[in-house]
Amino acid sequence: MTLTGRMNHFLFSLSIMFVGLFGFALGVQAEENEAELLTASEHQHRELQLAVPEAPVSFARFTYDSGYDFPYPEDAVRGIYLTGHSAGGSRFETLLDLVDTTELNSMVIDIKDDDGYLTYKVDEDDPYYDISRNFIGNPTEMMETLEAHEIYPIARVVVFKDSVLAKERPDLSFLEDGDVWVNNRGEAFVNPYEKEVWDYNIEVAKKAAEMGFREIQFDYVRYPEGFERRDEILDYSQGDYEDVEMEGVQKRVEAVTDFVAYAREQLEPYDVDVSVDIFGYAVTVEETPGIGQNFSRISDNVDVISSMIYPSHWTPHFGIDNPDEEPYELVNEYAQLENEILDALDTPPVSRPWLQDFDAPWLYSGEVFRYGVDEVEAQIRALNENGIDEFLLWNAQNTYTEGVDYTPLD
Repeated sequence: MTLTGRMNHFLFSLSIMFVGLFGFALGVQAEENEAELLTASEHQHRELQLAVPEAPVSFARFTYDSGYDFPYPEDAVRGIYLTGHSAGGSRFETLLDLVDTTELNSMVIDIKDDDGYLTYKVDEDDPYYDISRNFIGNPTEMMETLEAHEIYPIARVVVFKDSVLAKERPDLSFLEDGDVWVNNRGEAFVNPYEKEVWDYNIEVAKKAAEMGFREIQFDYVRYPEGFERRDEILDYSQGDYEDVEMEGVQKRVEAVTDFVAYAREQLEPYDVDVSVDIFGYAVTVEETPGIGQNFSRISDNVDVISSMIYPSHWTPHFGIDNPDEEPYELVNEYAQLENEILDALDTPPVSRPWLQDFDAPWLYSGEVFRYGVDEVEAQIRALNENGIDEFLLWNAQNTYTEGVDYTPLD
């Protein structure tokens, strides 16, 4: 069965299951409020617990319990990023040791990666079987290891950058001369206007929550970079936004913001935090012209906002000519501006920026400015001095600097 067929079958089955579950909840007696559902995994001691409230019954109030115990770190989340290959391979032990022997306490792990694949295998009758890969060979064992080591688990789900889905369903992507459009890196995106794409990714997020992850981190929650130069050239649907009386920039912001709000609502029964990765420069403009990110509006709909403030990714800004070579200054200036914006919100999310732990050779024709202990600590210190205690470290190869003091102000 094709991916499309599996998805259609899955969505139909999901609707039938919802109707049945809702009807059951209405008739259940108080003493029957807890049910045990055996899983098909080899670790059948884990339980799915549905807390059925008293009438009036609302499906949104059902709470899923994975059975794991992952308390939120008391002193602040300090984490690193892992690909599916690292999480499921020999490198996992090295990264586990790094967290165990430092002030780090969290891992962000790919569950749906940059290409659009699930990083672990699902059952053959699962609608996502065709896009699942065996990068993480034993997800249950991985989660149990994280629990034993008291490591807070965050599932990264890449949303609108998805070459796999775009190839399978061109109608959910952007077309150029009848073919799926790709950027200069050969990457395809799917269409944020399409609610079918929303549900496709939210079902992945639910799977991650059922695995035991305590937070869902959505990445690439945006249109392709430079979309403002292509919005009238490419062929694509605007779905329910077709007749919305807004300019293209505002319409894109509306779609992206609506997705975030919808995802958080849909994940409420799973009792997980929702976070979003966002471009650092989004804090400097009211709304990004092409990608559809509005920092304030997205922040208003998440539990955690993770701005990607890698110094290497900034052109001259904040009066800094070479941001890559001035990590403390760049992060310090950014943090002050972000604080102003978040302080204006009624219920601001936790700020947990992504920091740079990699070199940027593409910026240099000669000697490359290297990132090591001083540069990583400088970024953390700049955050801490501005009252931001949480952070995540990015290195695409998952090779992190040794000897860093991750609490430099203590």
